[in-house]
Amino acid sequence: MIQTLKLFLFFFFFFIVQHASSQSRFIVKFKNKGFNTFTLANPSAYLSSKSIERRTKYNLTIDSTDLPVTKRYLDSVASVPNVTILNVSKWLNQVSIQTTDAEAIEKINSFSFVQTVSEIALRKTNDASEEVSKKFQEPNTNLDFSPLLRTSGLTANYFNYGQSYDQVRIHNGEFLHNIGLRGQNMTIGMLDAGYFNYLSLKAFDSVRANGQILDTWDFVNREASVNEDHPHGMYCFSIIAANIPGQFVGTAPKANFYLYMTEDAFSEYPIEEHNWVCGAERVDSAGGYVISSSLGYYLFDAPLQHLNHSYADMNGNTTMSAIGADLAAKKGILVVNAAGNEGGSSWNYIITPADGDSVLAGGAVNTSGVIGGFSSYGPSSDGQVKPDVASVGVGTIIQYTNNTIGPGNGTSFACPNMAGLATCLWQGFQEVNNMKIVDVLKRSAHKYTTPDNRVGYGIPDMKKATLILLDETSSATANISNCRASLEWTSKDITGMRYEIERKLPGQNAFIKIGERAANGSVFSNRTYQFTDSISSLPTGEISYRIRQIIDTATAGFSAGYIDTVTVSVSPSCINQVQENSFLLAPNPAFSSFNIHINSLEAIPNMQIRITDAAGRIVLNVTRSKAAGMAVIPVPAHQLAQGKYFVSVYNQQKLVGTKELLVIKK
Repeated sequence: MIQTLKLFLFFFFFFIVQHASSQSRFIVKFKNKGFNTFTLANPSAYLSSKSIERRTKYNLTIDSTDLPVTKRYLDSVASVPNVTILNVSKWLNQVSIQTTDAEAIEKINSFSFVQTVSEIALRKTNDASEEVSKKFQEPNTNLDFSPLLRTSGLTANYFNYGQSYDQVRIHNGEFLHNIGLRGQNMTIGMLDAGYFNYLSLKAFDSVRANGQILDTWDFVNREASVNEDHPHGMYCFSIIAANIPGQFVGTAPKANFYLYMTEDAFSEYPIEEHNWVCGAERVDSAGGYVISSSLGYYLFDAPLQHLNHSYADMNGNTTMSAIGADLAAKKGILVVNAAGNEGGSSWNYIITPADGDSVLAGGAVNTSGVIGGFSSYGPSSDGQVKPDVASVGVGTIIQYTNNTIGPGNGTSFACPNMAGLATCLWQGFQEVNNMKIVDVLKRSAHKYTTPDNRVGYGIPDMKKATLILLDETSSATANISNCRASLEWTSKDITGMRYEIERKLPGQNAFIKIGERAANGSVFSNRTYQFTDSISSLPTGEISYRIRQIIDTATAGFSAGYIDTVTVSVSPSCINQVQENSFLLAPNPAFSSFNIHINSLEAIPNMQIRITDAAGRIVLNVTRSKAAGMAVIPVPAHQLAQGKYFVSVYNQQKLVGTKELLVIKK
């Protein structure tokens, strides 16, 4: 058995050496990180303060994968004649090298700390004639653009999106922007094939002027400039970062960015997966929060087709890029990746690293939610729901290289559209980690209960996602003192939102609205509110209160959810206390009108009568006055549709009470 193994290793090594002259780039994988000059106890020597802050915030452990590759090992490889070090991956503990010297490969393979030396790519030539058909479709300027010619403003929204409105609206993404979540202080790492002319194209005027591009690096040519390379990354970058008012606004235009080129547009070799991991490591080390990657791998160019991935490899644990993507997620980074454009090919399925179990893989739909035929099918080979979600990748508005804008196709474009909105959502709830954001995006999607292999859990809804997070991050308490129930709750809000307080008495089957509070902040953040309810003359036993937060009060976009429920117990000592004010509705049910019979100890010169429907929308708001004592106030009901309503009476801004009203049409 030992001799057989030795014979196999001999022929394997002989094959590598014989091909060193043609396969000029290799991966050298090390056995360990022995003799390392860095320690886990001093991460500031190799991680930025922002990267350490992210790990601390989310209670993430710094482990051996964070340690740089042992310098002694790298120096030994670099000292071999005719060898050039390319890119180093600490997560995978390996380095890419270039050489055509078979003796150099033999020397490196003899080092005791080297685990393997593997062929990874041919010599880089930068010959445009060698460019292969890539996996992600390029912009299609023959698309019917007429339905997308939106150039006038949308005055109700913070941004005037112009032609890009529908790709934001499909996710209710404008809601996030309207409440101030536009990517500020968040950093997105782009991994792609180049960002052609981003230094001059108009979509990027704002990010350039505001210094939002924090770092650039070309892992293919090992240089800082990425402006002269392939436009694919530029297209994707524009979907997030564009700010051309009235024409094209991206999904996170106020975010900061790292622009990293990991893809070689002139070839398709496994070395690009290695580069992908190196790019992800740089995002992590610098302190980025999100990766948007419109790249993927399964087939490679000749003569390295024997390294092609099989569908069985799409299990999230096999390929270099999937392992790297899941490690990025383990470090607290939200990884969003295109699912692939293989839905119409013989391959059919998602491609890696979309198969990573911690990767949010995006399929492509149009602005009406119809799946693009090219969008790759799931599931992953180990049965994961893939793609995870879907976004607009059919007719997506992008920046063109000629300084015009227009539509393009590809899951490449669905990915950044989703990544930008996910960044804005996370900006509002930074107390939760990356995987919670992934979970909430899935739960907010339209097919969450019935996922499929085309759109996964479906198209995420940012309003619904916000309500889910508000429910899970808010809190409320209640206690009784002097026959009054005091409620206190904390939630995130901004001016324009409001809260409704509902109560359910012992023996009642339903909650009744008894009060409300308006949000009063200029920035979306945590605030605390109080409400006091007199429980005199209420029956003894347990009283339940629940807080309903209305995040969008507009009739067309009304959206609300319950953020907490609390209970108190009423003791007999509070029974038969005299109420300061009281009223009743008669007749109830009402037909064309009803009366409010109200008794107050003082005059009410400015009495507000507000009627809301069962969804909390205000349908009637009138002002009346009354003297002290009993009064009967007539209220018309002929304009109300049949159904259940709630009538609230206010003395100035103080709620007197709320009663349920049933309207019946003869």
